[in-house]
Amino acid sequence: MWGEQLEFRTFERRDLNDVIGLCKAERWESYVVDPERTYRALSAPGVITVVAVEKGKVLGFAQSLTDGAIRAYLANMVVLTSKRGSGIGRRLVQEVLARSKAVYIDLLSTDGSDAFYEKFPHHRFPGYRLYSK
Repeated sequence: MWGEQLEFRTFERRDLNDVIGLCKAERWESYVVDPERTYRALSAPGVITVVAVEKGKVLGFAQSLTDGAIRAYLANMVVLTSKRGSGIGRRLVQEVLARSKAVYIDLLSTDGSDAFYEKFPHHRFPGYRLYSK
């Protein structure tokens, strides 16, 4: 699975560069362009961001938005490519769900990620992403 030194903890400013690096690898440009904006997005009220850290390096992170009672929304989740399949992603999802105290978590998924999310108890719903422009 992973080493004993792997820690799952709340995102901190010191994690920002590693998280931006993960976003850059995924081509999530909106999280790469302005580091301060990214920091605000990952640490805003109602946001729970958890990082998986080993030897000071962020191997993955998950960001959720929550009402703190019933619903959470998994906004982002990514694990370093070389660490995928090791259980880190599953633990990140479990961590944000537990920390949100929500009953359920909604999400949109990218192509190829269905097999990962279908391992969790779930219901499928169609969805949309709406843009301001």
